[in-house]
Amino acid sequence: MNALKDYACVVSDVIDLTGDDKDDLQRAIALSLEESSRAFRETGITDEEQAITENKASLKRTHTEVWSDSPNPHDRKRMENCPVGLKNVGNTCWFSAVIQSLFNLLEFQRLVLHYSPPARVQDLPRNQKEHRNLPFMQELRNLFSLMVGSKRKYVDPSCAVEILKDAFKSSESQQDVSEFTHKLLDWLEDAFQMKAEEDREGEKPKNPMVELFYGRFLAVGVLEGKKFENTEMFGQYPLQVNGFKDLHECLEAAMIEGEIESLHSSHWFTELPPVLTFELSRFEFNQALGRPEKIHSKLEFPSMLYMDRYMDRNREITRIKREEIRRLKEHLTLLQQRLERYLSYGSGPKRFPLADVLQYAMEFTSSKPVCTSPVGDIDTSAPPAEQAPSSTPPEGLAPTPAPSTQQRVPIHKPFTQSRLPPDLPMHPAPRHITEEELRVLEGCLHRWRSEVENDSRDLQGSISRIHRTIELMYSDKSMMQVPYRLHAVLVHEGQANAGHYWAYIYDPHQRCWMKYNDISVTKSSWEELVRDSFGGYRNASAYCLMYINDKKPFLIEEEFDKETGQMLSGLDKLPPDLKAYVKEDNGLFDKEMEEWNTLQARKAQQEKLALAVAAAATAAVAETTATTTSPQPMSTETSTPDNSGEEKCIIFGACWARSILRGFIFYYCNMLPLPWVLQAMMTPNMQGIIMSIGKARTVFEKLGPEAAFFKAIKVEYTRLLRFAQEDTAPGSDYRLQHVIVYFIQNQAPKKILERTLLMQFADRNLGFNERCKSIMKVARAKLDLIKPEEINMEEYEMWHQEYRNFRETTIFLMIGLELFQKKSFVEALMYLIYSYQYNRELLVKGLYRGHDDELIGLYRRECLLKLNENAAGMFESGEEPEVSNGLSIMNELVVPCIPLLLVHDIEKDLLSVEDMRNRWCSYLGQEMEPNLQEKLTDFLPKLLDCSAEIKSFHDPPKLPTYSTLELVERYGRVMASLSRVPADGR
Repeated sequence: MNALKDYACVVSDVIDLTGDDKDDLQRAIALSLEESSRAFRETGITDEEQAITENKASLKRTHTEVWSDSPNPHDRKRMENCPVGLKNVGNTCWFSAVIQSLFNLLEFQRLVLHYSPPARVQDLPRNQKEHRNLPFMQELRNLFSLMVGSKRKYVDPSCAVEILKDAFKSSESQQDVSEFTHKLLDWLEDAFQMKAEEDREGEKPKNPMVELFYGRFLAVGVLEGKKFENTEMFGQYPLQVNGFKDLHECLEAAMIEGEIESLHSSHWFTELPPVLTFELSRFEFNQALGRPEKIHSKLEFPSMLYMDRYMDRNREITRIKREEIRRLKEHLTLLQQRLERYLSYGSGPKRFPLADVLQYAMEFTSSKPVCTSPVGDIDTSAPPAEQAPSSTPPEGLAPTPAPSTQQRVPIHKPFTQSRLPPDLPMHPAPRHITEEELRVLEGCLHRWRSEVENDSRDLQGSISRIHRTIELMYSDKSMMQVPYRLHAVLVHEGQANAGHYWAYIYDPHQRCWMKYNDISVTKSSWEELVRDSFGGYRNASAYCLMYINDKKPFLIEEEFDKETGQMLSGLDKLPPDLKAYVKEDNGLFDKEMEEWNTLQARKAQQEKLALAVAAAATAAVAETTATTTSPQPMSTETSTPDNSGEEKCIIFGACWARSILRGFIFYYCNMLPLPWVLQAMMTPNMQGIIMSIGKARTVFEKLGPEAAFFKAIKVEYTRLLRFAQEDTAPGSDYRLQHVIVYFIQNQAPKKILERTLLMQFADRNLGFNERCKSIMKVARAKLDLIKPEEINMEEYEMWHQEYRNFRETTIFLMIGLELFQKKSFVEALMYLIYSYQYNRELLVKGLYRGHDDELIGLYRRECLLKLNENAAGMFESGEEPEVSNGLSIMNELVVPCIPLLLVHDIEKDLLSVEDMRNRWCSYLGQEMEPNLQEKLTDFLPKLLDCSAEIKSFHDPPKLPTYSTLELVERYGRVMASLSRVPADGR
């Protein structure tokens, strides 16, 4: 709490908006606002801004939240010229990443939009119609048309996704994203093949999907002593990542298969597709653990890739260069080994740079032997008379005179007296060395050290030159004739069995990278792409690279009107049927916005009426208070005015007005809900502001509204600071009552506190009487002084988002504890699991960011133990429905939660897991029916497997909305009713 007091002193020095001298106050707030940092700019991302953005992103719980559309359609309206996002309709971020990458290939976009099904589709064989590719093509066309011309910020791909996902329902194994991508391209190829065969009867049809995405390579080699050459077609080209540092190394390894017994082969591209796609294999199966794992190692790739060295026509020159590179690498290895002997010298387990060893030896030889004093090394607790001087002084020092003629021989006392040899020097130095020896040795060491440093520099220079030679081996113009530019990078974040996908796609017209992350489409940069895609940073890395032939601009060129020459955009790009489809959807969206606007206008009218009623009631209360307050007698002693009566009267007046008006409001309940104005007046936030304005009444009457504003804001800040410094019970959490208390306890920047206070004093609910309205206008004027470039709104929103996360965590905890007390353990578990997870995310940033994690951990354990016990009881019953229900509880709830208890190595959590496992292992020695034995044998490995990855096995429950008063009251009641606290044990 001392830290909070120190922080409060610092902040109060800045937020001293509170004295009665209004000129000083104006200067204070102006000075503080000048120090505000600049807002986030879209034109560039600095390191500091990137850190703020990452912190903000980490606050938002996008990985587990149940997401829903904003009720306000204006929040879902597309900004002009902004690409359209895709809604994640349930673990479909992989679909969004793939589709956005293909959609932004404008040639592919045109092919899909202008596709028409075969005219004789009814005459096709039955198995082709059941292949689902034609229905999928129609849904894909609809989706692409919305992505072109929709007024919505993002659109729903559910119809296309469901058709694609249905193809895998019969499969028992989990399909990864690459298989979905292959299926997508297969269906597209089939659909265009049917159309091509119809359009070119009697001719060999050309399939545009094959023309775009498929190439050919020549396999050349020797098998059992016989030469062979085979031509093969390829689509997405797979590359291994493990063991390679960049894309060229991966390609070299893939093109040269090496020598496998009697097979010697290599691959050479004979024809490259316009769109060249590489699958980066970042997943491998761990045989020891029996599960797939992701490879997180770093792999670099260029924005411009030259494929000349892999072409069949360059086979001979490439072989020559590969041989030269091989020779250079062998020489490089020898040089690096030699350099390593200089940099890591010695025969023991510890090695040191040889130049440093020689330097240390030189320092030793030039050191002078400075000896210690005998008195300083003997136990000082002994009397001086018992200490004898050294009989022989160190070389170069005069003998130390004896303190007296009578000396006693010192007695050796083991473990209590430490006596070092009297002639031991303070620092290591040669004992006996002549000036000539010293001069010769120093000369040798100097010369040797110079030789070692020169040799090391020469080796490093040679190594650098070889590296440079290898890098430039393919830089001549003859090997830079097949350029491919990076078009899209598909990124995966997570582990092998779970994660999130997004895409970086280059926009050649704006000349910038765009990040497509489901509904969010934002400008990005090459630096951000590198950070997320190369690997080795967090758990994110590229799993697919899409390059396009830089000499074929038609792939990304916009379409132009043949008559006018104008570039086609929006609905003009669409064929008639899709144009009508998009217009219909846009009409529905326009209607939704109109209905919303009408509803908001009706609410505003109702609020205006309620505000007028509230103002009249408050004025009546104020008039009654003024007439009933008796004047205070004069006193000769000065005293501080007591305004507590005025505060109580204002609060009582608000309550009284609310009660009196309830009958009036009920009259209009069908057209007017309970006035939110009066409700707002009774929130802790509004109460404090009204009280602070009440205390500034005298200042208002004498000096006017501006001085009263500074007085009121000082009173309010002082009140909140007192709350922040108080030690309270868990049920009386002032952070829930006011966001400023949360900010103070967590040492938010002063600018955040200032703006938040100003926003609250600028609340339009204060406009119910002249005094409050005048102060509200002053607060709004202060806000208007803050220019957009003078305050970092990203940081401001980041803090408020964190506070919203804190409130959300509180609601999860509150509902979880309520359900636990009602013994609804199945429902309680989800709330307790998510409250614990979210609370730990908050506590990582500070002690006061969240709640007591031991308390939440206790009830999380208790809930799991109760569920485990109940499930075991069901299993013991032997009844088939009960047994199935018990094992279902274990498989769907308890087992997925066990990794959550093991991940942080908390002793009480580990003991709880052992208790649960022991409960089920106790059945192993018991006799039971064969069917129960079979089910137990099948279930126990799942329970005992500690290596399981942590998964988001359920989406968090959807939370109800609570007002501040409701949340504070209900949370306090729940915390007061708890029967156990962490001190009780596990």
